Amino acid sequence: MMGLFNRFVWFLPLLICLLPLMNNFNGREGVMAFHKVHLNYQTDNTVKVNPAHRTGYHFQPKKNWINDPNAPMYYKGFYHLFYQYNPKEAVWGNIVWAHSVSTDMINWIPLEPAIVPSKPFDKYGCWSGSATILPGDKPVIIYTGIINKKPEPGHQVQNYAIPANYSDPYLRKWIKPDNNPIIKPTHENVSSFRDPTTAWFNNGHWKIIIGSKHDHRGIAYLYRSRDFVKWTKAKHPFHTKRDTGMWECPDFYPVSSRGTDGLDTSALGNGVKYVFKASLDMTRYDYYTIGKYDLIKDKYVPDNTSVDGWAGLRYDYGNFYASKTFFDPVKKRRILLGWANESSTRNEDMAKGWAGIHLIPRKVWLDPREHKLLQWPIRELENLRAQKVQLSNVKVNKGDAIEVKGITAAQADVDVIFTIQSLDKAESYDEKWAKFPPEDIAKTICGIRGATIQGGVGPFGFLTLASTMLREYTPVFFRVFKTADKKHKVLLCSDATPSSLNENEYKPSFGGFVDVDLAKKKLSLRSLIDHSIVESFAEGGKTVISSRVYPTLAIAGNAHLYVFNNGSETITIESLDAWSMKTAHIS
Repeated sequence: MMGLFNRFVWFLPLLICLLPLMNNFNGREGVMAFHKVHLNYQTDNTVKVNPAHRTGYHFQPKKNWINDPNAPMYYKGFYHLFYQYNPKEAVWGNIVWAHSVSTDMINWIPLEPAIVPSKPFDKYGCWSGSATILPGDKPVIIYTGIINKKPEPGHQVQNYAIPANYSDPYLRKWIKPDNNPIIKPTHENVSSFRDPTTAWFNNGHWKIIIGSKHDHRGIAYLYRSRDFVKWTKAKHPFHTKRDTGMWECPDFYPVSSRGTDGLDTSALGNGVKYVFKASLDMTRYDYYTIGKYDLIKDKYVPDNTSVDGWAGLRYDYGNFYASKTFFDPVKKRRILLGWANESSTRNEDMAKGWAGIHLIPRKVWLDPREHKLLQWPIRELENLRAQKVQLSNVKVNKGDAIEVKGITAAQADVDVIFTIQSLDKAESYDEKWAKFPPEDIAKTICGIRGATIQGGVGPFGFLTLASTMLREYTPVFFRVFKTADKKHKVLLCSDATPSSLNENEYKPSFGGFVDVDLAKKKLSLRSLIDHSIVESFAEGGKTVISSRVYPTLAIAGNAHLYVFNNGSETITIESLDAWSMKTAHIS
C-alpha cells in the first residue's frame, strides 16, 4: 500500500394585488404578452457530447453550460427547477431560464425554457432570481434583467414573470408583464444589483432582499411591497459586512429549533432562528450565519456563534456555489440546491460538450446546539440504490487499503461508521497553522498533510475513483489532532490532487473541521460517488465537501473503491454499507 501511495397571515392584501396578475389581459393598459424567443437562444443540436465524465444520478442537462439553480418550488404535484443555461455551448453566455419538473427531485423531465431575453428590461440577459407562491396558489418569479452591457458585467434591474395558465401543473409558459422592471437601482451599484430572494410576508408587506456591494462591502438591500408590483427600498440595509465583496444569490429563511422539519419562509414565532446566506463572488464559496430577525427594524442580526465573513460557516467546503433553498410543503422540509462548476479547462469543456452539474438536493435543519446547520441527501435518492455490499468489524491497520468489491465504484453511495480504539496517538495540532489565512486553515492543512503523509489517528477513510495500482485516486479522509488544551480537533479532507494524471485540471485539496465529540471514539462518513463528482458528508452532515475530478484511468468499470488507513492507530470498520447506484432519468 505505501509503495503504491507514493505513486470535493398575509392573505387579504394579496387578494387585491393579485387582481391585475390574474386578469386575461383583454386589451387593457399595461398589457402583458408572451415573450418572443430570439433565435440566438434556441438549442444548438450540433453540439457533440463526450460522456466519459458525465454523471449518472446528478442533475445536468444533456449538453451545454449550466449554472445557478433558480426559483425551485413545489406546485400542483411537481417540483420545479429553473436554472441558468446556455443552449448554445458549454461556456457561460446566452443565458436563459431552463426549466425541468420532477416528482422526486432525482428524476427530471426537461421542458422548454421559461424565460429568455426578449424585452428592453432583459435584452442582454435573464439572470438569477427566485419564486414565491402567493395566496391562492399563485406562483410569481422575480429575476434580474440586464438592460445594458455597460458597465460590466451589465446594468441590472429586477423583473417579474407569472404563469400564462395557473391550472397547468407543468407551468410551461410564462408571461413577462410590460410594467417591468419593478425594481431599479437608484443610488445602488447598477452593475452589482442582482439575485432577488424568495419573498416573505409580515407586518402587511411582502419583503425581498437583493445582493449588492459598495466598494468591498457586501450588502443585502431590503425591499417592501403590499401588492408585489410596487416596491420600496428600506432606509437601512437588511444586512451588510465590510471586506466581503459582492453578495451574489443571497438567501434568507427561518429554521426551527425544535426538530428537523422545515418552515415556510414567512414563519414567525417562538423556537424560530434565521439563516442568512451569501455567495461571495470574491471567493466563490457560499457562507451563512445563524441569527435573529429584528421585525421592528427589519434587519438581520447574526449570533456571535460563528464568524460573519470569509472565515465563517459554509454549506460545503468544496466545489459548491450559488445555492438556493425552498420550503417543501408536502414533506415539511427545507431543501438546499447548489451548483458545482467544472474543474476542467474551458477547451476541455467545449470538447466534451457540457459543463456544470447540480449537487444532490439536501435537506437542511438546525443543529440542536443552534450553532450551525446539518445537511443530508434527500431520501428519494435511496430509490436509486441497487446492488449492496456490507462490511462489519473489519480492522484497517496502518498501510492497509481494503477494496470494497461487488458494486459499480464509479457510480456508488457508500456509508461507513469507523471506531477508533485509542486517541493517544493523535498527532499534535501545530499552533503555527494559526498563521494561515483563517478562511483557508482546514484546506491548507489538508494540502500539506495529505493521505500519503503518515499520522497517528488518521489519515483514514475512502480512496474513491481509484485506478489499478493507485495511479489515480481521490481520497476522502479524517485526521484527528490533539490540541494544546488536550482536546481533539477532527479534520475532513477531500483531496483532488492525485485524482487524475491530466495535469491541465484544477485539482485542489479541500478541507473542513468537524465539530464532533469523540467521547465514543466513532466517526461516520458518507460519500456519493458519480464519475466526476464526490460529495462527502461527515458526522450526519455536520461538515460537507464536494470535489470535481476527472480521472484518465479510473473511468466507469475501471474505477475502484477502497477503505484505507495511513495512521499508526488501527481503525475498525464498525459497519459499512455500499450500493451501486442506478442512473437517474433526466431525459
